[in-house]
Amino acid sequence: MDELIESEVTVVNQQYQLTVQEVLDRPVFQHAYLAAGKKGLQRLVRWVHIIEVIQFEQLLQGGEMILTTGAAFKHDTESFMTYLKQLIKRNVSCLCIEMGHYLSSIPEAWIAAAEDYDFPLIIFPQAVRFIDITQDIHSLVINQHHKALQDLEKISREFHRMTLSSQGVSHVLGLLQSSTKAHVIYVPLDGQPKFIPHLGSRESGRWLALLQDHLTENLENGHRESPFLFEIGGQTIIVQSVGAMGKTWAHMMMVLSRKPTEYEYLILDSASLSIAQDLLRKRYMEERKLYSQTLWVDDLLHLRMRDEEQIKALIGAEYKRLNERSYHVCIIEFEQEHLGGQENEGEGIESLGLHLSLTVRSVFEQHTFYPLMTLKNNRLVVVAFDKGTKRPPKERLQHVFQSLQQMKAEEEIKLTISVGQSNQGFMQAYISYREAIQAISLAPTWQGKVLFFDELGVFQLLFHIADKQVLHAFVRAYLGPVLDYDQIKGSELLRTLKVLLDHDGSKQIAAQQLFIVRQSLYYRLEKIEELLGSDYMLPEKRLALQVGIRAYQLLNPDVKL
Repeated sequence: MDELIESEVTVVNQQYQLTVQEVLDRPVFQHAYLAAGKKGLQRLVRWVHIIEVIQFEQLLQGGEMILTTGAAFKHDTESFMTYLKQLIKRNVSCLCIEMGHYLSSIPEAWIAAAEDYDFPLIIFPQAVRFIDITQDIHSLVINQHHKALQDLEKISREFHRMTLSSQGVSHVLGLLQSSTKAHVIYVPLDGQPKFIPHLGSRESGRWLALLQDHLTENLENGHRESPFLFEIGGQTIIVQSVGAMGKTWAHMMMVLSRKPTEYEYLILDSASLSIAQDLLRKRYMEERKLYSQTLWVDDLLHLRMRDEEQIKALIGAEYKRLNERSYHVCIIEFEQEHLGGQENEGEGIESLGLHLSLTVRSVFEQHTFYPLMTLKNNRLVVVAFDKGTKRPPKERLQHVFQSLQQMKAEEEIKLTISVGQSNQGFMQAYISYREAIQAISLAPTWQGKVLFFDELGVFQLLFHIADKQVLHAFVRAYLGPVLDYDQIKGSELLRTLKVLLDHDGSKQIAAQQLFIVRQSLYYRLEKIEELLGSDYMLPEKRLALQVGIRAYQLLNPDVKL
């Protein structure tokens, strides 16, 4: 069965394109003859166009067969040369001229000019119906495109079927090669390259070096588009990246002895997508296995594991190196938005978390971190060991979280992220984890921001006050009258006070931030002064009020100020 399918899809690659030579063989061209440009008969015809004006360059995209009665240039050689040069510049396939009202013969100079450019010049010695030609060629082109799409769909289905086998990637590459008649080269980032057909060591080494040179050049020039194309020794090479989640896992090269067609781009894209899905599926299974292996990380973070020898046994040879590296413990809380309170079938918290961990691992590794992860309910905890680069770890962490939030926003997954301070040594991980836990408790207050513990200011001290009654008493002592007034009147004096203090007492900025006019702000400030006393902006009391507001936020994280 496999051999039958491969035989069918191999036959379908009869180029799905029309050449000038094939057009000349059509019945509507039975009375036409080729006057010049025999070497250009393999030019591709994408469409038919009638041009009866002398200036038309912007009307063409390349690959057109041009029909004309000669009305634009008649017997004027200079006008004809202008006309011809525009056609050549726009990469037109050929020119067909009808003899009759405007032209009775073709000057030798015209024929010589077309011959110099290997540009097919076709003559109709008598009047023809251009509409019959356009209908015939357009129908043929459209039918070829339709056939190409049908065959592409057939091959794409076969690509997907092949990836379910143990040798899926090799089978996909083989079918890609037989369907395009091109040399196919597959270069994974962490495996052995594949050459179809097989190449000797010297030749394969040359192609690998060539690929690396062009990838480096594109990276240096800031070109990251895929696929990209280059030419060498009369051959055209298309390079397509293979990957997902913002990470490239491999590159595919297709080496053609001619210009690539749209069909080749499409089939290459389909093959790369099938291989990417196969690799993603395998990585998902690896992630599930890693998840089961790192359940001990949760024990480490909760101080249920205190035996360093046990950690050594679990980590293996990497233990010493990792134990000496600095790390941050990060908490990534995730929530699927717009589910109406129900999980989609097969998309429970664990499944969502495993897919997220696959992305998280990839992004952390891209930014030179070594992640150890554990998943519990809707929280993914990452111990991100810094592998060391010139860029500060905090800067790279910010790029990690920015990438994750952008990627997951497209999937309507809301992420809340907190980060403990830098630490070192496995046995100290619980400290950074505890800080991340404390930081994420403030998430409602710091909406949308990544909560770095070392940026929380006075909150770092407030977290260490175990007796919450002390905080309640402090808040009541300094903010009680304002809180009572807001509760009774439904006003926003506490928020007004916070905004004013946070902006160094600037009334102009406070009014702008509160979206109120100055007069409304003055009224609120008079009421605050009446409740707290006229000395509320003096340094000591002002500091106490700012601490009191932070303590209130800590005690009431769901209240937005």
